Order: sequence, then structure tokens, then C-alpha cells
Amino acid sequence: MTQIVDAHHHLWDLAVRDQGWTRAEALRPLRRSFLLSDFQPQARAAGVTRTVVVQTVTVAEETPELLTLCAGSDLVAGVVGWTDLTAVDVADRLHALKEGHGGSHLVGIRHQVQSEPDPDWLLRPDVQHGLRTIQDAGLVYDLVITPWQLPAAIRAAAALPGLVFVLDHLAKPPVATGQVDPWARHLRELAQLPNVVAKLSGLVTEADWSRWTPHDLQPFMDIALEAFGVDRLMFGSDWPVCTLAAEYDVVVSGARALTSGLSADERTALFAATATRVYRI
Repeated sequence: MTQIVDAHHHLWDLAVRDQGWTRAEALRPLRRSFLLSDFQPQARAAGVTRTVVVQTVTVAEETPELLTLCAGSDLVAGVVGWTDLTAVDVADRLHALKEGHGGSHLVGIRHQVQSEPDPDWLLRPDVQHGLRTIQDAGLVYDLVITPWQLPAAIRAAAALPGLVFVLDHLAKPPVATGQVDPWARHLRELAQLPNVVAKLSGLVTEADWSRWTPHDLQPFMDIALEAFGVDRLMFGSDWPVCTLAAEYDVVVSGARALTSGLSADERTALFAATATRVYRI
């Protein structure tokens, strides 16, 4: 059985901090704490050996908390955190995170670009400065965007060829409708840039939560495989958000089924080697 690096999951404790984005009625099942003690048994049972935990809120205190958690875990190997890219002292903030407790586990930075009303937010001069600072710090940048923001992401990644961009959730394609274009066209254009990799993550929650099947995901998975290749794709569960549509073991087994036609070496790349190399874990 191929060992797995889960390159994308979340953890939060509502006793420490509210997760305001879960207040929508459809997200009610997520309105509780999801702790490492909840996650770890499921990950171990699925054959996961290392993970990357990803920020959920734009609150500066969250990242040091995740780094401290990571420092005490033999499962969580890396943290994709958050800091304000537009801050004039963004370099100092990144330095403080890296020098703080567990700072060696900081592997990347993310911002909820999907929530920004400006479609060209990534191209703003202050954001571009922040992205260059991430590059200078030796970190990667996780892109959480929707299909309509792909054109700006293409331009941003092209403008910063020295920064590795990691596309979360394949930019959230419209799996529920099955309509691949214009998402596929833009994804292929983004994939032409060698400094961009992508995560096969979050697709089940872009499908019909109650009626999805692996067959619904296959066209989008195939397009990503053709565009990026296994050496620039990595698996992520998006737990616990995935539980809106599927439990952890179902997400993992579904990913295995969808990639069963790959060779052993290709599966190793997709499920472990790409994430290990990109995040240096």
C-alpha cells in the first residue's frame, strides 16, 4: 500500500477561537471543534504518515498555535499559516514566525483570496510585495481561489517565477454541474507555469454532497493529471471540511480508486513524493 502524505487538512478548537465562516446553515456540521486527537486515528488508519495543516482564519494568533501543535506531533509535519501580505512589516512578521516555537515547521503562507471581491487582488502592488517576501523567506504560497480568479493567479505566478504557488482544491471547479470549461482552459494555462503545483483536494465538497460518486470527480481529476502530471500534483483530504460530503476514509479510498490506473511510481509521487519535495517535510 502506498504511503500517504495528506497535504491539506485543518484543525480548530472553538474553545480557543470562533470559526466565523462556519455560521452558514449549510456548514452547521462543522460548527464544533476538530482536534488533532480526532484527526490522528483516522489518518493513521488510512495509512497516512505525515500531514500538512492549513490555516482557516485570517487571525495572526492561529499560525503560532498551529506551529506549537506541529512541534509536538509525530504526524503533522508542516504548517501553511497566515500573515497579512499587505503589511509593510511582512518580512518581520514572517521572521518572527520562523524564529518562534515550532517555526521550523512553517512551510507556506495562505490567504483566503476566494473571499476577496477584487478579482485582481493577487496583482495589487502591496500583495505582490508580500508574495516576493514569502519567496525570500524560502516558503511557498498556497492559492485558495475560485475559477473566476484563475486569470489573476496566472498573471501573479508568471510575475514571480521564483515563488512556488500551490493551487488548493484545483481552484474549486464546478463538479456539481459537470461543466469543465472555462475552468479547464484556465487550469491548463496555469499549469504551463513550472512554478505552480496543485492539490487534488476539496473536490467532494464541490460535488453534490449527498449524491456524489467518484465518477463525478473523474473528469476533473483527469484534466488535472494531464495538465500538471503526477510530479506537480499532491493529495489532500481537506478534513474536516470534506465531512460535509464524505468521511475521511471515503475521501482516501476514493482518491485511490480514481488513480488506480497509475503506475506504482506515479501513485507514490501523487500521494507522497510531491508534497514531501514541495513543502520540504
